[in-house]
Amino acid sequence: MCAKPLTPDTVSSNIAAFLDTADKTPVRSEKSTGRLIFAMDATASRSPTWDMAMSIQADMFSEASALGGLEVQLVYYRGLMECRSSSWTRDASELGRLMSKVDVLAGRTQIERVLKHALKEAGTGAVNALVFIGDAMEENVDLLADAAGQLGLRGVPVFMFHEGGGEPAASAFKHIAKVSGGAYCLFDASSPGALRALLRAVAAFAAGGARALEDYGRKHGGSVLQISEQMTGR
Repeated sequence: MCAKPLTPDTVSSNIAAFLDTADKTPVRSEKSTGRLIFAMDATASRSPTWDMAMSIQADMFSEASALGGLEVQLVYYRGLMECRSSSWTRDASELGRLMSKVDVLAGRTQIERVLKHALKEAGTGAVNALVFIGDAMEENVDLLADAAGQLGLRGVPVFMFHEGGGEPAASAFKHIAKVSGGAYCLFDASSPGALRALLRAVAAFAAGGARALEDYGRKHGGSVLQISEQMTGR
């Protein structure tokens, strides 16, 4: 049975899972810069919801830009073994420009390449989290789990945002999230608001830590406010 799509009622528990994981990782210096790898499946199966996803993901970058202190690297795969990554940047408009140039192209999934890329980046500098958005999995699950486990050992949780909820991707995505110390979240075209809230909360926390998330929750209310209160013990 597939899990239910992400809705406003379930955003709170999903953000709570993210924060519970983040709270167990080493706290970085206030002067350090958070770094987030944002990876996308750009294969043809995502075509029906691609424009919606681009808009929501742009909101995440805008939130990070407003908070400051967060560098983001864009990674995507599509077509015949095409897997590309951008440079690290804090410029939301630059990330939006890069994303606008990406279109879907038929091909197989390359999640292992994304995970190994994140491992390579983590070996050259701090990476606070990897966010992945996709709808399918056509690879060896054991190899994916091994790479995800190595990311977990390096303190890089993987947050798998699953469009649609189909198998075998659901089971694989959940396992990747679990062994890396991350979280699994399900969404579909009927829940853009819920996905937007969750991604923006992740950006707020990654950019500024618990205090930034508390401020964001106080400003926007709803489930994000509830989670910020839980984290601060209020």
